[in-house]
Amino acid sequence: MRPIRGVSVQILAVLVLALLLALPVLPRAAVSPGDAPADPPSVGSLTGQLLVAAPDMADPRFAQTVILMVRHNKDGAFGIVINRPAEERPMAAVLEALGLEDGGDKGTKAEGTIRLYAGGPVDRQMGFVVHSADYHRPETLDIDGKVAVTSSPEVLRDIARHRGPAKSLLAFGYAGWGPGQLEAEMAQRSWFVAPGDPSLIFDEDRQKLWDAAMARRAITL
Repeated sequence: MRPIRGVSVQILAVLVLALLLALPVLPRAAVSPGDAPADPPSVGSLTGQLLVAAPDMADPRFAQTVILMVRHNKDGAFGIVINRPAEERPMAAVLEALGLEDGGDKGTKAEGTIRLYAGGPVDRQMGFVVHSADYHRPETLDIDGKVAVTSSPEVLRDIARHRGPAKSLLAFGYAGWGPGQLEAEMAQRSWFVAPGDPSLIFDEDRQKLWDAAMARRAITL
């Protein structure tokens, strides 16, 4: 999948809508329901783990990707690619696009930049803030007690105020699978699974993340 080139401030404005969407409903799949096998193999829930593309991944959109699995159940799967940085934007410009012109305190201007990630090939206008579990709002979806997703634009203002999560990333788009589709791809060895270690999700050099995740993948006999 090619990195997003030139995500504009206007595109960032859609984060207002996207982040107001709570996540109890699984987003639509990236492929048609007809592609799902009639009797998919059984795979335990991968929620909170990392999906790592196999070296011979046939789909170029997912070549050497690492995906944080936000949701995985009988209805399908939803994840966010975390190793495809797109560009950096000034934090002030992001807040302005959301109608949040500063850090929230009178006379305080947001400083620094925020890196945007290409989170997947589906609905690339949708934004998601993935962050450490030390931050919580009513809209926060806890993934596994270590990592969460917050569906409110206020998280970005809190980050600008230095009152947000200790670690975070902002991604546009997602990867989705319908019922049985991910299980079928797992059976074909298109993906490996690695632990959803926060150090991998937030700290590892993005250029080295696929190698690091592959080194920690579970070996299936």
